[in-house]
Amino acid sequence: MKKLYFSLFTILGLSFGMKAQAQCSGERYYNFVFPNAPIVTSNVAYGENKKFDGNNQILKLDVYEPNGDTASLRPLVIFAHGGSFVGGSKTGTDVVPFCKDLAKLGYVTASIEYRLGMNGLPGPDSSDATEAVMRGVHDGRAAVRFFRKNADTGGNTYRIDPNNIFFGGSSAGGFIALQMAYLDQPSEIPTYIDTVGQQGLTGGIEGNSGNPGYSSEVRAIINMCGAIGDTSWINAGDEPVINFHGTNDDVVPFGTDIITLLGFFPLLKVAGSNSVNARVNHLGITNCFEIHEGQGHTPATGNAAYYDTSLVKIRNFLYHFVCGDALNCNYNGSVVNATGTGIQDNSAISQQWSIFPNPASNYLTIDLNNVASNQTQVNIINALGQTVVSIENKIHKQLQVDMNDLPKGIYFVQLINGAEVSNKKLIVE
Repeated sequence: MKKLYFSLFTILGLSFGMKAQAQCSGERYYNFVFPNAPIVTSNVAYGENKKFDGNNQILKLDVYEPNGDTASLRPLVIFAHGGSFVGGSKTGTDVVPFCKDLAKLGYVTASIEYRLGMNGLPGPDSSDATEAVMRGVHDGRAAVRFFRKNADTGGNTYRIDPNNIFFGGSSAGGFIALQMAYLDQPSEIPTYIDTVGQQGLTGGIEGNSGNPGYSSEVRAIINMCGAIGDTSWINAGDEPVINFHGTNDDVVPFGTDIITLLGFFPLLKVAGSNSVNARVNHLGITNCFEIHEGQGHTPATGNAAYYDTSLVKIRNFLYHFVCGDALNCNYNGSVVNATGTGIQDNSAISQQWSIFPNPASNYLTIDLNNVASNQTQVNIINALGQTVVSIENKIHKQLQVDMNDLPKGIYFVQLINGAEVSNKKLIVE
């Protein structure tokens, strides 16, 4: 199925790919070319299906679009949140920051809800858990089909390139991404799962969550601390993947092990990112793997340094497919604003001020002695783009800022002096 789809992509989608690569001539898809907050369209209905309890659910997603973008066709990245298939939200902090920042790079992004809950609580078995995963996979496939259908018959509301769709997820969302990519043959569905007669699970591999008749294939996937039921489902020619996982993850195993629900209820044996990485390397499938040494589950959520690393590596991974550059799996500096307001600072004022110590722990000194103007503004911005400190300065040539209340991580210190904007990278430890 994949090979047919990508053959069609090669034959029929060449013009789309050329248009996408033409957009790569500047800093699009690499730096924040659209630094303002993305345009968000919330609660777009993309499908419906029966939940585990037999009740119907209208499935919704939120779309994030670059603010000020005029391109007619943009790559799409769809994200699924975490929550052990019993909780979480499409507005969760594990996925929304990535949606916003990738939109600032020029992508259209979407955060989906999917059917939550499972039978057998509070002590579900492997069948209950696998059914919950399959419902999520069916909903993820329906979301991909929704955008292709909209591009075909709905006026392409979100101006997406239907041949450049990617899917990613965090924790349970990583499970969905991996199963969407590699659980692609009816023979791979566990025999105890009834996708023929059980309501909410019918429809085989594709499911019946909506938008039939369109492909649910994606170009590549992003797996943040998820796992797959069996690495034998991964075959040569399957979708490329970028994996992220902490070596001390006690929620989803780093390698192959028994997963438990909420840390108490053993469910089934799964293969975490390390096992997935070994399999795709063996098969020669394009991939990157970021090992978070000594870290637990989803370290990028709420940790500025790990988020920064993850965003950069996702940026590099996607850039390979969208723009055709060589694959770069390394961290090569924070994503910056292409307008000159990022940390790659070539402004005339950049040599006139300094910050120290860097890294900082308790206090940060900002030296403005060589700045001619007495009216400046200093902002400290975290890696998620949030201003955490703002100082209107009219008289002082040296400022001391208490850093004790700021979490450890990567920040940017921004100096605004009239029309000039200068930024310096700061590490708080």
